[in-house]
Amino acid sequence: MAGRFVAAIDHGTTSTRCLLFGKDGTAVATAQRAQTMHYPGPGLVELDMAEVWQRTQECIHAALAAADAEPADVAGIGITNERESVVLWDRRTGRPVANSITWQDTRTAAAADALAADKGINRFQQRTGLPISTYSSALKLRWLLDQDPARQEAAARGDLLFGTPDTWLLWNLTGGPDGGVHVTEPSNASRTLLMNLHTLDWDQELLDVMHIPRALLPEIRSSSEVYGTAKGELAGVPVAGVLGDQQASLLGHTCFDHGDMKSTYGTGAFLLANLGTEPVMSKHGLITTVAWKLGDADAVYALEGSVSMAGALVQWLSENLGIITDASEVEALARSVENSGGVVFVPAFSGLFAPYWHDDARGVMVGLTRFANKGHIARAALEATAYQTYDLVEAMLADTGLTQLGELRVDGGMTKNELLMQFQADLLGSRVVAPAAAEITATGAAYAAGLATGFWSGLDELRANYAITHGWEPHMSADERARGVAGWRVGVERTLGLAGKTG
Repeated sequence: MAGRFVAAIDHGTTSTRCLLFGKDGTAVATAQRAQTMHYPGPGLVELDMAEVWQRTQECIHAALAAADAEPADVAGIGITNERESVVLWDRRTGRPVANSITWQDTRTAAAADALAADKGINRFQQRTGLPISTYSSALKLRWLLDQDPARQEAAARGDLLFGTPDTWLLWNLTGGPDGGVHVTEPSNASRTLLMNLHTLDWDQELLDVMHIPRALLPEIRSSSEVYGTAKGELAGVPVAGVLGDQQASLLGHTCFDHGDMKSTYGTGAFLLANLGTEPVMSKHGLITTVAWKLGDADAVYALEGSVSMAGALVQWLSENLGIITDASEVEALARSVENSGGVVFVPAFSGLFAPYWHDDARGVMVGLTRFANKGHIARAALEATAYQTYDLVEAMLADTGLTQLGELRVDGGMTKNELLMQFQADLLGSRVVAPAAAEITATGAAYAAGLATGFWSGLDELRANYAITHGWEPHMSADERARGVAGWRVGVERTLGLAGKTG
């Protein structure tokens, strides 16, 4: 093993970062650069991936400088990324043929509806673990190919290359047009609606349905192996780990055992549960995904559910209602009252997502009386994140046959909100814990690369690195919990069918 550090490149929607991790799993240097979001029309969200690559190089340079490190000090490079975005570029020039269509973009809604028209949104669930939706990469790729007839021909010849952001970054890190490695791995490939969960390969029937030429697709390899060596500022360093962001968070939390769960609380919230080596197809509105495949070991699968409005709801209280001036004020306002006063806030602003899946739903606030004030509304908004997470945990327990959650490992900005975390523990009736490491997603990417290069010896060493610094124990009675959940479910019921009726 050479090197004092492992580097992790963490590509997010609004920024990209490079972090250097030491042997104990802590970040010793971090560099971050914002990237420009493009909104060319309603529901359209794009990124210029040439800019993203430029920002990535700037982050690498700054992180090395901050740690006073040379390439020889770095044992390996891991990549993590937001997952369903689509990049299409020219193999010869290395230039994207268009902006990346990001994961939030909804331009493919009509195509998704058409694809689901015959056999429903779960038409491909047994193969892919996914519903047909605008999230998955395949329909975005199809849209890009349809914009210019020459693109389909170039794709079939292999002159164009497709990838999610991990593939784009890996290709550029390893040389781009000069020998770049065109590879992805199963945690990202499983989000495209093109990979077979069971074979971990592109599914020819799905490619035929979508009219996607196999020649433009990257090779699917494991999540933890040496794909190639970097050129440029990290010349000679092996690029050795790739994971989608939420799967990287699961690995960073050392959720290695069947039934282990983590939740990331940010703008939205993402709950993942480790399924072990056998995929389980959800009957309760969740998706099945690959968590990781570490080298030659069997793939590990996960169930995933997402909450679209978590921190975003707090932002809404500030920007739209003006009852707080900054998100950091919400906890104090919520603590100004003893409870929500019977107010229930269901933030179905764009419909109800997992596990309900009703796009005709809209946000509601119920239980209002003359007694209610902005403190009760703030408290109900925080509780909404916990209730939505509770719904996902209940769905995961039902899908897996587990009867009880052991503990929930959490990360993200909202974990600083003590009131929310305590209410989450109370609602789940289980311990909620947060680690010392704040950058848990990047930690997971570093772990994948460090395992492949021998920087870390195995999963036991990673477990030893995981230090819990905050914990919340449940104190709520079963009766109080049942009353709260019943009130939440009444609120959820009130959201249904409001689209088109509210003006």
